Amino acid sequence: MNFLAHAYLARYSDEAMLGALLGDFAKADMLGLYPPTVVLEIMLHRQVDSYTDSHPVVLAGKALFAPERRRYAGIVLDVFYDHLLAANWPRYSDEALDDFTRRFYRALAQHHATLPPRLQAIAPSIIAHDWLGSYRSMDNTAHAIGRIAGRLSRNGDLLRDGVLDLHAHYDALAAGFAVFFPELIRFVEEKRAALLRDMAPA
Repeated sequence: MNFLAHAYLARYSDEAMLGALLGDFAKADMLGLYPPTVVLEIMLHRQVDSYTDSHPVVLAGKALFAPERRRYAGIVLDVFYDHLLAANWPRYSDEALDDFTRRFYRALAQHHATLPPRLQAIAPSIIAHDWLGSYRSMDNTAHAIGRIAGRLSRNGDLLRDGVLDLHAHYDALAAGFAVFFPELIRFVEEKRAALLRDMAPA
């Protein structure tokens, strides 16, 4: 899952959305800097990633990629799933996507001082260029994948060319997402409830 999906899964509060994003940036020794809601969503973020990586639908999607690009299929699918979520947003939310992203960007800007350095560096670009909303466009999704590929020290072309597999199997991957994402939503609700019970005072 990428930025939009993680934020969506934590949409019940601004702090929760921040924690969902921080799961990719905050190290274990930083957790004491954040309130319980943020910490819970950081922990949940990692469970979401593990669940996604092992889900049969996701594994089947990865298998559609050309063999030489398959090792990068997980990264490409994470971004592509944000595209599918954004493109089909009304199916999953009554809140307009533009309203949702504005709320998320406002929370990100308000907490800028507490963000890890790597996230502080890119947060202004996330906001200014509407990264989350831009995933509605497949062209912008391909650009995001290219941006990630540019950070690799080697084989960035294989990751970037994963876009070819997305175009070749768009309908099959979209059909898989329509099955997988509701299951992920239920998983998150169950895991969040369990974590809340575990974190509650005895």
